[in-house]
Amino acid sequence: MKTLIAGTLAAGLLLTPLAMAQDADQDRSHPSAFVKDSVITTKIKSKLAADHITSLGRIHVDTDTNGIVWLTGSARSQEAIDHAVQVANSTEGVKGVQSSLVVKADD
Repeated sequence: MKTLIAGTLAAGLLLTPLAMAQDADQDRSHPSAFVKDSVITTKIKSKLAADHITSLGRIHVDTDTNGIVWLTGSARSQEAIDHAVQVANSTEGVKGVQSSLVVKADD
């Protein structure tokens, strides 16, 4: 009896990460779900880092399954926002850019 309970418990513990991973994949199949760590997102973040945008840590980049880039967060100037949008628009594979970036002085 103890062996049966221990075996059932062990199987449950081993299958839990698999079930959690399956839930994450289901979220990605939803049309409006963001594709984490996508190639497009990485390209944009790399370009912004290379341009030494001082607000980079406050600009969040996500790409959905349709190739639409979402820029959220804040930047220190409107020029930095405009530059981030331009960089995103000029990146290969981007179908469009949605920006909700706001100008925010240093905290």
